[in-house]
Formats: sequence, structure tokens, C-alpha cells
Amino acid sequence: MKISTFGAPVALLAAAALTLSACAANETANPGTGSSGSTTAESTLAGKGASSMSAAQQKWIADYQSAHPGVTINYSPDGSGAGRQAFTSGAVQYAGSDRPFKDEELGAGKFGKCTAESNALDLPVYVSPIAVVFNVDGVKDLKLDPDTLAGIFAGKITKWNDPKIVATNSGTTLPDASITAVHRADDSGTTNNFTDYLNQAAPSVWTEAAADAFPAAFGGESAKGTSAVVDAVKTGTNTIGYADASAAGELGHAQLKVGNEWLSPTAEAAAKIVDASKQVAGRGEHDLALTLTRKAPGVYPAVLVSYALVCEAYKDANDAKLVKDFIGYAASAEGQKAAAEAAGSAPLSKSMQAKVKAAIDSIK
Repeated sequence: MKISTFGAPVALLAAAALTLSACAANETANPGTGSSGSTTAESTLAGKGASSMSAAQQKWIADYQSAHPGVTINYSPDGSGAGRQAFTSGAVQYAGSDRPFKDEELGAGKFGKCTAESNALDLPVYVSPIAVVFNVDGVKDLKLDPDTLAGIFAGKITKWNDPKIVATNSGTTLPDASITAVHRADDSGTTNNFTDYLNQAAPSVWTEAAADAFPAAFGGESAKGTSAVVDAVKTGTNTIGYADASAAGELGHAQLKVGNEWLSPTAEAAAKIVDASKQVAGRGEHDLALTLTRKAPGVYPAVLVSYALVCEAYKDANDAKLVKDFIGYAASAEGQKAAAEAAGSAPLSKSMQAKVKAAIDSIK
């Protein structure tokens, strides 16, 4: 199944291997002043992290810089792992990550830009389906149940005409050809979310816990970054992979089975996962990390929720102002609408927007 909704951002992602810095004199958005009211002239804000949200970050940056010409924002889409590392070391004021910090990664005094008493906050700002993309000779539509999909990426199903694939694709001629399964080579929040889905939905087949690194023992082809996975599937033969739907372009998108339903990677089906999931227990009042529930009826299960990782309190007051204002715009109704139009993402619900706003307002 091809979903053209996500095709537009591909050109943006092609250029996203370099730092994203937007100048948008012709943009029509008016992001206002976010949470902090005003920003200091001639200021710079640096972020690094998830490549999945490159198109959204580029749109937010373009809109924000258009309204605040004295501010320069740079975001490097080097992957979630790189973003968390850069934020922890103090190389950037904020990071983008397709998973929240784990309990053992948190703690006051661990983060370079934060005060010694400050912890980090995980703030959801971007919700998007992970598309299972494929490029298979003669195949336009593909349906995969959880056990079959897990078997493919675990290296247990190796031919496209395997009886388990044939069983859910009546009327489709599947080639007698080897499957090339493409996964991320770098530590990736997208991989973490995808493997979490496989573990929740097909635990008897996918026995590995969710992880940022794809299990090396399962084999397959690897590629670094979202766009590289998409390119490998697109230019390969009889390939399958996983990527943020905003980057998947015109590749085939498999339908996934949830209960008795077959669901496509649409923003609408993905959006429901946030309100169906619970916040991670034991966190501070304004840490909004979620434990995603991936088997709820009507909810597309392979979804990533990307977080802005920020300080509770910054050493530099201007850093605090910039982060509150820019991330405040990204999480606002206007910013969420802009991301949906640019990247096909699912806007946060009004209740989650309110929680994120309260968290941003609390930053010092």
C-alpha cells in the first residue's frame, strides 16, 4: 500500500545529513513567543538527535526563525543515541530522542547545560507511525501479522513466498526470492520502538527486549540513519525495512494486523497510542515519559513518540528562555499543526499539549 501523505518531506530529509538551520523569510507561520515571552537578540540554540523528526524540526526552526530573526537554531539529525549523548555532555541545549531517558540515565548533576540540582525532562513533541517499507518485485500491497513480521526481521523467514506470508496475502503473487531485511546500523530510537512493538506483539518469535541497537545475531542489511534505510530499501531488490513514515516516500507500506483489523501507518491511527498509554512511574511531576501500549484496538502499533530532552533548570538564563520559547512553539497547537503538514505526524492531544505546556513553563 502506498500512502502519499508522507511523500513531501523526503526532499527535506535528503539534505538533513548536515545540520538543519532554517532561514524562512517567506514562511507564513507566526509561532508567537512560546512560553518565555521574548528571546534575547543574536542568540543561538543547538539541538541534536532523532533523524525521524528532521522534517518537523526543519519546519519548526523555519517558522521560529522567521518570527525571531535574531535567533539561530541548529539541529543535527544524527540519531537519538547521539542526541542523548550530546545533551548529557552539555554539547547542546536540547536533544531529540525517539525514546525517553531510562531511569538509570537520569539524575541531578548528570547533564552539562543543567544546574547541579537539575534533572532532565522528557517532553513528547512528535508522534509518528513507523512504516514497514518494502520493495518487492510485482507486489503493490502487503499484509503482515506480528509473528510473520517478527520472523522476517529475526531471520527466521527468508523467502517472500514463505507460506506464512502467502497466508495473509491472498491474491498476491509473491516471488520465490530471498528477503533482504534492512535495519538501522546506529543506535536508534526508531529501532527501540520497532523492536518494542515486535516484543509486545510477537513475544514467542521476537524474544529480545526493546533496544536502541538492532540485535546483531538476527543478521540482515544495516544502514545508518532514517534516510539511509529508506535508500537501501528503495535501491535494493526484494527488500523490507522500517522508518519513520514521514521519510518513507513512495515505497510500499505494509499493513499490520491488530486483533482482527489490518491497519495502515496513518497519523490518525498512530495518534491514539499516546492517550492509550501510561506515563512512566516514579518520575518527577513534569517528566512526561510514556510506556507505550501497542495492542490497543484501532491503534497502529508501530509508533514512535519523539521527545524533546531539556533541563529542569539551566545554568544559563538565556538558554532557558530559548528552550522554553522554541520547544513551547513546537509543542503548541500551532507547532503541532505545522509538523503535521510538513511531516505527516500526529498532533498531540489537547490534554497532552496542556501537560507539555505546564512542564515547559516550569523550566528555570
